[in-house]
Amino acid sequence: MRENSKNIKRRITAFTVAVLLVFSLFAADLFRIQIVHAEDYTVKSVALSTSDTVIEAARGEILDTNGIPLVTNRQINSIVFNGSYFPSTKEQEQRNEIILSLINLLEKHGTAWNFDIPMYFDENGQIQFKPDSDKDIRALKSKSILYLNDYATAQNCFDELKEKFNLRNYSDSEALKIGSVCYSLKKEAFSTANPYTFADDVSVELASKVRENSSFYQGVEIKVVSERQYLDGTIAPHIIGVVGKLNAEEYNSKTEEFQEALKDETKTAEELERLKLRAYSMDDIIGKFGLEASMENYLRGTNGIESTVTDAQKNKTTQITVAPVQGCAVVTTINSELQKSVQQSLASFVESHRENRSIPAVGSAVVMEVNTGAVIACATYPGYNLATYYDDYQALSEDKASPLWNRALQSTYEPGSTFKLSVALAGLEEGVINENTKFHCNHIYDQFEDTTFKCLGTHGNIDVREAINQSCNIFFYETGRLLGIEKMNDYASRLGLGQKTGVEVSESTGVLAGIAYRESHGGIWYPGDTVQAAIGQSDNLYTPIQLCSYVATVANGGTRYKAHFVKSVKSADYSETYIENTPIVLNETGISQRSFDIVREGMVRLGQRTAAFADLPVTVAAKTGTAESKAKVAGKIESGLNGFMVSFAPAENPEIAVCVAIENLNSGAATATLAADIYRAYFGVKSEVDTSVGYNTVLN
Repeated sequence: MRENSKNIKRRITAFTVAVLLVFSLFAADLFRIQIVHAEDYTVKSVALSTSDTVIEAARGEILDTNGIPLVTNRQINSIVFNGSYFPSTKEQEQRNEIILSLINLLEKHGTAWNFDIPMYFDENGQIQFKPDSDKDIRALKSKSILYLNDYATAQNCFDELKEKFNLRNYSDSEALKIGSVCYSLKKEAFSTANPYTFADDVSVELASKVRENSSFYQGVEIKVVSERQYLDGTIAPHIIGVVGKLNAEEYNSKTEEFQEALKDETKTAEELERLKLRAYSMDDIIGKFGLEASMENYLRGTNGIESTVTDAQKNKTTQITVAPVQGCAVVTTINSELQKSVQQSLASFVESHRENRSIPAVGSAVVMEVNTGAVIACATYPGYNLATYYDDYQALSEDKASPLWNRALQSTYEPGSTFKLSVALAGLEEGVINENTKFHCNHIYDQFEDTTFKCLGTHGNIDVREAINQSCNIFFYETGRLLGIEKMNDYASRLGLGQKTGVEVSESTGVLAGIAYRESHGGIWYPGDTVQAAIGQSDNLYTPIQLCSYVATVANGGTRYKAHFVKSVKSADYSETYIENTPIVLNETGISQRSFDIVREGMVRLGQRTAAFADLPVTVAAKTGTAESKAKVAGKIESGLNGFMVSFAPAENPEIAVCVAIENLNSGAATATLAADIYRAYFGVKSEVDTSVGYNTVLN
């Protein structure tokens, strides 16, 4: 009995200890909840919902090679609807009141707001569809908005618009304005996660009025956002490019890319979260062309997140939970001071050759470092101003001189006698000529029974150096005939002709004349075509930037570098470097230095007898070219001449290559004055940059 009593006492004691231990654990947990983490648990206990809103990240800057900003951002006030606070579709009347009040406020101050619906009232007060708005009209009639048949009229759409968005009690004018905003909210999938921009840029005064009436303007916020700003919008506009709102195709394409990237199982949670923050919404901007487009993945920033918590009493608190990250800085190879000088010289030269011609002169100029492939200036004339691109677009697109066209990279031309450098190199390397070989030029080339070809002069017995200097057609007809088209094209290809240079923006491929190309277009290649091709005629078509890369390869002794406009890509604060473009060799030509020396000697002779180069501080090696052109003017075919010059300097130790290409010019020789201006500007700019302390320290 005594032993049983002891066992019972021990059990009671153990039970008591166990109970006390459990209660102590409860007490500790209660202390942790009520005292240590009281604030966190209080918020969670009363929170009904949390919604996230995207904070738009600023786009990265674009700078010149010395760190001078070309494209930056300016801060503007935008009126934005925040889905966390803006009345829902169940509160359509309240929505309409807020929208109309904002419209009236902005119109009173002469400020534009985003009116995007494809309808308007004509002068008779009849509702009409906007012309050239088929896609938007289809969107308006779609299931997600008005749910009407394809054949629905503008009046049908307007009637349904008033019905759907409860606009019957408003005037037709007011109903269309309010309906336009409601249409955009639906079209752009407005939600707590996807804000809607009502007005892009409003004054500080207007922003203050909206803030002062925030109790009425529920969910209407003033957001400070960034907009592209240009140091000088006329600097290299064809290369820099512009941004604009996503169109449907771009949005669908980016969405598909995003969905595919999400399927990548190797991505970490952090990488997936960053991917989601970089996804595009319907009202995002994107690079449309130029570096703005090609460097989009770097220039685009990573958005942040603003979280809104709603408690049981419907009180809302907002805080930034993920800070936005500005896009990367893209440092270009463009020297902005040299670029301005080249553009001014090009414009002045072209305008001086525009008088009394049925086909007005236009043109381009490219300047490239011969030992890196870096493009330090690239100009097309006429050009335009990026700062007013959208305002001027209609006039620019209708201008017969096609200022929007990038002639330096996209126009292809018969190169004329500039092609003779390649033929000379091929002839020397293949042994069909040597440096002492002479052909007799008596003005007429009569190697073919049924066809004769001519030279512009009568040069007598002439060797390869002097043939380059005098641009003797007879010498190169015969060299080309002895080589054959395949050998000529082999060397032209090694030198980069008829293929892209590698630049980051859109460029044309060009054409190497030959049997395959002719037959692909249903034609026949004749022996006479080979000798025509040897002087840069026939089907040969090259871009000015190709010709510049070609002469740069001749200048440096046979190394063809990848041409590029991007020097480096850095984080917005310059603390990290993501790309540092060192020279990339596309190919070695395999041509002997002796052959290059002979060809360069011929080019130096031409440079030394060119009056425009006489006062330059350096010796220029050059080759001119002239080719026929045709264009339809007022229904008639007009003939003209395109003038070219490819060159490099200093001839003894080359630094830069220059190609100028002018359409509808009398001869290539006339372009020497333009090339001389470019060399004068380069060596002047270069000496100033080398002796100054400036931007290089950060960006090199």
